[in-house]
This record gives sequence, structure tokens and C-alpha cells, in this order.
Amino acid sequence: MPAPLTPDAIDALRARTPGAKTSIHFNHAGSSLPSAGTLEAIYGHLQREAAQGPMEAGVAARALTESARTLAARLLNAQPDEIALTTGNSPGWGAAFAAMAPWRPGDRILVGRHEWGGNLAAMRLRAERAGAVLETIPSDDSGCVDPEALAAMLDDRVRLIALTWLPANGGLINPAAAIGRVARQHGIPYFVDGAQAVGQLPIDVAEIGCDVLSGAGRKALRGPRGTGLLYVRQDFLDQLTPAFVDTHSAPLGADGQPQLRADAARLESAENSLALRCGLAHALQEALDIGLEAIRATIDAKAQTLRTEIAAIPGITVLDQGRELSGLVSFNLAGQEAAAVQRALAVQGITIGSNGVPYTPLDMQTRGLTQIARASVSYLTSDAEVARLLDGLRQLAR
Repeated sequence: MPAPLTPDAIDALRARTPGAKTSIHFNHAGSSLPSAGTLEAIYGHLQREAAQGPMEAGVAARALTESARTLAARLLNAQPDEIALTTGNSPGWGAAFAAMAPWRPGDRILVGRHEWGGNLAAMRLRAERAGAVLETIPSDDSGCVDPEALAAMLDDRVRLIALTWLPANGGLINPAAAIGRVARQHGIPYFVDGAQAVGQLPIDVAEIGCDVLSGAGRKALRGPRGTGLLYVRQDFLDQLTPAFVDTHSAPLGADGQPQLRADAARLESAENSLALRCGLAHALQEALDIGLEAIRATIDAKAQTLRTEIAAIPGITVLDQGRELSGLVSFNLAGQEAAAVQRALAVQGITIGSNGVPYTPLDMQTRGLTQIARASVSYLTSDAEVARLLDGLRQLAR
């Protein structure tokens, strides 16, 4: 395991993060704290727009905004033409799903128990209209999606396997590469929701074996809200016809017919915030400069400490499952609603998250959960912040 970041390195990163001076932030799984450099990249482009005009500024900054695509490809071990720059995880995932060929009666979609509620909504809506069915892949005794159980479910009616890699309601990390090997062996399209993974884990899309992987800028990457990235395997692209096109994704040819782009940008729109894209490019470069191996080791060490200490507080139950764990620590405090715990900590200046059933309905219902509180760490998280959170929870538990 690579070494975590040193305390001095963390202090230097915190010094360049304005929010680290004003908040005790344990909601990095919701949205992390951007660096001063990322903010400056956004402000800089807004100033160009004000001085030159938005269209002219866009042309002037094209190399910078397009660098986000190249940097995202480096982050995922992909090619730049396999990357679409989106406005968030769900818009990217949803655009790829909506671009699949029409569904037919009897078609099957197989999903992990931890699938994000927004993805489930999109899949169910299309499936119910077409007479297709949505089925849940069994989990193993650790709570992870079980690749062997998946293999036993397959037949020629399965048209999609979908996996949320790191769930929004707990610290579990699903075996994305093992699921990918099953999908590849049988030639079944495989979508990975990597919203919580991108920027937290080293990612190699070739190793995972996915056809599509979506990610968010605002979470572990520490990019701006309203940005995301979408990987589409080049050999899979021809199977996707966007539900919506414009002059960017399918310009009209000389014959007046739309010409779908030959790269993943066929799933983009001409309308986007170039200022936010400048911020995303900066955040991607920062993550690559720090190193994803070091980021993963640092987050893992901090989350393990936090998870152990929270579990030792009387009245608190840690709800994380899985063999390999992420930087998200989920728990409930006996006799108190998760949202009430969130509000009580906010009064103390400590930010955490809370989830209800709609975020991860299949898993929550299976486990009999109606709510969870979640404290998620970053490589920015300091030991002093962990101590403040633990003190706050001990006060609430008394």
C-alpha cells in the first residue's frame, strides 16, 4: 500500500483551501471543498467573459477548457476521445442510458443492490414502458454484489449490467473489476456509476472492463458543482444514439443530415459553463499531481480511524458493509433521526450528510433502514477535525 500524505503535505493543501479555514467538513461524499486554484480558474474565465464577451472568451480559453478532457482521460486510463464532459454524474449516466437502443418486452436489466436511486428511476421508467424487467443481483455475505451470483443469472435476454461502485449510503466498495469480467465474458454492456470513486480511488477503465463509467466533479475530485465526466469505450460508442443532439454533438452535413460525432462528445451539449470547465480542469490536474495512490491511502487511513472511534461510542451503530471500504462512514444514533443528528452537529459548526431511502432504495429496504447519517472524509481531513466530530457525537449520544 502506498504511503499516505504526510501531515505537512496535508497542511499545505489545507492552506490552499479556503473552506478548510471556515468549516469542519465531513460531507465530502456530497460535495468537497475546492482549492483556491480551482476557484481562481473559475473566476479567471468569468473575468475573460466580462472583458471579451462570453463567445470570444470561450475561443480564447479553448485549450484550457479542452484540457479537462485530456486530464480526465489520464485519470481513468482512457483516450481523450472516450471522454465526454458533462454537467454532473447523473446527467452523464442518464445520457448514456437514454442513448441505448430501444428496449423490448422481456429484456432484462441487472443491477446491484446499492444502485443509485436516480439511475433506478431512469431504468424503471424505460423498462416499464417497454415491458422490460429490472432485477437485483444478489450480494454476498459481506454485502458486496456477488459476481458468481451474477453469472448464474445470465441469459440472452440480459441487455445491461449496472453497478454503483461506491454506494451513497455506506462505506462499501463493490468489486467492479470482477463484475466487469463477467460482463465481458458474456458480451453484455456494463455501466459503472463512479460518482463516489472518481478522485478517491485509482481507476483503470480497462481493468474494470466497463463500457460506460460516470463521475462527478464536485465530490472527491474537489471540482465545481455542475461538472462531471463520462467515459464511453470507443468500441461501444456506435451502440449509443443520443436522445438529444445539437450543433455540437451532431452538426448538419452538406446534405442537411445530422452527422453524429465519432467520439464520446456525441453525448455532450453545446451549452455548458466554460468557467466551471476551467475549474474542473484545475481540479483534475491537482488530483493527478497529488497522486491517486496517495489520495486513496490517506482517505483510507482517516476513514478507518473515524469508523473505529465512532463504533466505540455507546448508542451509535456503524452501518458500513463490505470487505474493502471507502471514505464514507455511515451510522445511526439510537433514538435520533439522522437529519436531526446532522442539524445538531451543524450548530456546532460540523457538517455531515444524511440519506433517506430514495438515495439507495434497494439496499435500504433490504437492510430495513429508513435513514443513515454519513460522515465522509477527504485527504484534507485533519486529526483535529476528527476529534471535534467525535466529541460532538459523544455529546449527542449522552
